Amino acid sequence: MKIIFGLGNPGSKYENNYHNLGFMALDVISQKTGIVLNKKGRNGVYGEGNINGEKVFLVKPQTYMNNSGECVSAFMAFYKCPIEDILVMYDDIDIDKGALRFRPTGSSGTHNGMRSICSHIGDNFKRLRIGAKNTNPNIPLIDYVLMNMIAEDKELVRPAIEKAGECGVEFLKGATADELMAKFNRRA
Repeated sequence: MKIIFGLGNPGSKYENNYHNLGFMALDVISQKTGIVLNKKGRNGVYGEGNINGEKVFLVKPQTYMNNSGECVSAFMAFYKCPIEDILVMYDDIDIDKGALRFRPTGSSGTHNGMRSICSHIGDNFKRLRIGAKNTNPNIPLIDYVLMNMIAEDKELVRPAIEKAGECGVEFLKGATADELMAKFNRRA
């Protein structure tokens, strides 16, 4: 079994925010695999499917970003999914727009959604960070991550979201962490 969690905030108000890059990447995976996110439960909207004979889930936590760990831990507990079989995709303001960073483990950094997940399940899980660096020092972080992407940033981020989707599909098909790092840790 494998589960991919794409982080973001629910509702159309947040749909095009920098903080919703994880949701956007999960939408790409959904399109590529045909797994429709049409179920609700355990604090998330999710879809399930089968890839290479293995049950897989795509999940968008609906707890709002700062409480993402509630959904992640609920899914892991209910499906008895080992921590090594999950991947979390999310925006990262420390990485340039258009870049991806896959890591097999790590800290939460400054990301509150990741902080919530780490507090619920620890930090020994795979993660894919999607670059969302704030290049305007006049915009406070909290305002920046919750604002809609400007047109030129959408163009920078679009290829990264596509590549994040490809990374997710390869994870579901059984690619190793080393393979994913070698292929995706560069500018999209």
